[in-house]
Amino acid sequence: MSEKKMTRCGWCGSDPLYVRYHDEEWGVPVHDDRKLFEMLILEGMQAGLSWLTVLRKREEFRRAFDDFQPSRVAGYGREKIQSLLKNPGIIRNRLKIEAAVANAKAFLEVQKEFGTFGYFIWALVGNKSQKNYFRSLKEVPPQTPASEAMSKELKERGFRFVGSTICYAFMQTVGMVNDHLVDCFRHEEISKM
Repeated sequence: MSEKKMTRCGWCGSDPLYVRYHDEEWGVPVHDDRKLFEMLILEGMQAGLSWLTVLRKREEFRRAFDDFQPSRVAGYGREKIQSLLKNPGIIRNRLKIEAAVANAKAFLEVQKEFGTFGYFIWALVGNKSQKNYFRSLKEVPPQTPASEAMSKELKERGFRFVGSTICYAFMQTVGMVNDHLVDCFRHEEISKM
């Protein structure tokens, strides 16, 4: 299939970083705990900003947050938080950074209880990806009953910056739902995963 004839979801535009994210990552089912933690933190960091802003800062986020190792992030104290607030390569929002630390602690508790975070989070959607068949971006909801239930469960476990809309974006990112539009070349590929 030539690049010109390849149809993609309209939200990714033409920025090469965004296109690569759309083509290779968005919607692919993720079960790896470190990757799930990374995406949960980055989705929280994105609140009020564009996802492209987060993608452009992702490599620096990985360096600054010890490659999103939950056990490392859970140990961040005041000094580390202050250094993160001075890092121009990341989103320097105190509430979001403190939430990342709190979320790392809650994440570790979930791992203790369930063995893996992946097992816990995927059980919330019946352990399988939901396939949607949207024809336009207007049809894609900002949240769903499943994301509302996930948000409630995470908040009860001490997670922060996990509102229903953030949870739905997380679900889309890690393949818990396939929201590629039906005319997008990735819709069918993801559906087969």
